[in-house]
Amino acid sequence: MTTVGADRSERGRRAFAEVMTFAAPEDSTPATEHGLIDFVFGEVWSRPTLSRRDRRFVTLPCVAAADTEEPLRDHVYAALNSGDISIAEMRETVLHFAVYSGWPKASRFNIVVDEQWDRIHRERGQTVPPPDPLLPLVTPSDPEERLLTGEQSFRDINCIPFAPIRDNPYSGAGILNFVFGEMWLRPGLGMKERRLITVACVAFQDAPIPILSHVYAALKSRDVSLDEMDEVALHFGAYYGWAKASHLNQVIGEQKQRVLDEWRAEAQ
Repeated sequence: MTTVGADRSERGRRAFAEVMTFAAPEDSTPATEHGLIDFVFGEVWSRPTLSRRDRRFVTLPCVAAADTEEPLRDHVYAALNSGDISIAEMRETVLHFAVYSGWPKASRFNIVVDEQWDRIHRERGQTVPPPDPLLPLVTPSDPEERLLTGEQSFRDINCIPFAPIRDNPYSGAGILNFVFGEMWLRPGLGMKERRLITVACVAFQDAPIPILSHVYAALKSRDVSLDEMDEVALHFGAYYGWAKASHLNQVIGEQKQRVLDEWRAEAQ
C-alpha cells in the first residue's frame, strides 16, 4: 500500500471509530477496506457541510429500509451510544420512518432500538431507565379542528398554497388527520431532522411526486440549505446505492433551480 493509501485508510479507521463508537473491522476485502473504510468513513462522514448528527438522520432510514440486520443494529447503537441522538429522538425517528417507509420495516427498526438501548446500559453497568411518558399531543382533539390543523400544516410544510381534499380515508384520516395533523407537528424532532428522514425515505421509494415535493419543500423552507441538500445526495448514495442517488441528485438539481427562480421573483 502506498503512503497516500495508508494515510487514507488510517483516516478512515479513525473516522469509523469516532462515528460508530467501536473499532473498524479487520477485513481486507475491497468492499470493506476501500469502500467502507477508505471512502465512506475516510471521506464521506468527514465532509464538513453536514454535521455528524445530520448524517445520522440520513443513514438510519437507509439502513432500516435495506433489510440488513448488522448495519441497522450498528448504526442505531452508534447514534445512541455517541449521544448524537437521544432515545426520545430515536423513537420519534422510528415513527416518522414508519409513515414514509411502512410499518412492517419500522417494527423491526423499533425492536432494534429497544435491543441496542438495553445493550448500551448493560455495557455501562447501568439499569435501563423506564420509558419516558409519551409526548403530549400539541394538536387539537376535536376532529374538525384537527383536520383544519392538518390542512394548514400541509400547506406550511410543503410550501404550497393548497391541501388535499378530504374525499377519501387516505387524504382525510391519513394525510390530513395524522401525517400533517399530528406527526409533523410532534415535539420530539426538529423540522430539519424530519426533512432529512423524509428525503431519504422518498428517495428510495421510487414514488415520483413525493421526491419532487419533499426535496422542493426542504429547500424552499430553508430547513435544509442548497449545499446541505447536495451533500444529502452523496451520503444517501453511500448508504442506499448510487443508482437511486443519481435520481435524487437529478431531482435536487431541478428543485434547486426552481427554488432559486422563485426566490429571485419574490425579491423583485
